[in-house]
Amino acid sequence: MTATGMRRTAQRSMVHQAIVQLGGHCTADQITEELRRTKPTFPRSTVYRGLEALIASGAIYAAHLGEGATHYELASGEHHHAVCQVCGGVLHIEEDLVTAIEGHLEEQHRFKPVRTEVLVVGICESCSRAPSPKSARRPTLAHVHKSP
Repeated sequence: MTATGMRRTAQRSMVHQAIVQLGGHCTADQITEELRRTKPTFPRSTVYRGLEALIASGAIYAAHLGEGATHYELASGEHHHAVCQVCGGVLHIEEDLVTAIEGHLEEQHRFKPVRTEVLVVGICESCSRAPSPKSARRPTLAHVHKSP
């Protein structure tokens, strides 16, 4: 969690640990709720300041997944997502697929990608079968895209 120029504080450590415990793709509200389980008066403003510092240090990544609140996850390279517009479920897109797109752009169009961000919005299998709309929470989808 430490980075050059970032002071390690108990509050930042607690925010970081809450993200770990929640498994990533969590909102500031979810982080606050998690921290308040053990410290009922933990300030929401401290969560936001901690998130800003952790983003600046490169320890976490802020994912803007379409509409709704920003989600936070541990930084571990590029992040590409598919998001269900019904339930808000999040699916990681395999890096090989993104690499193939970048390769196509370079080979066919002589376009050199500098940074690639992929966000696909659609409807997951579960929601496409459901007769009624699901809740607006953002679970991580249980299934993972696999190449045929």
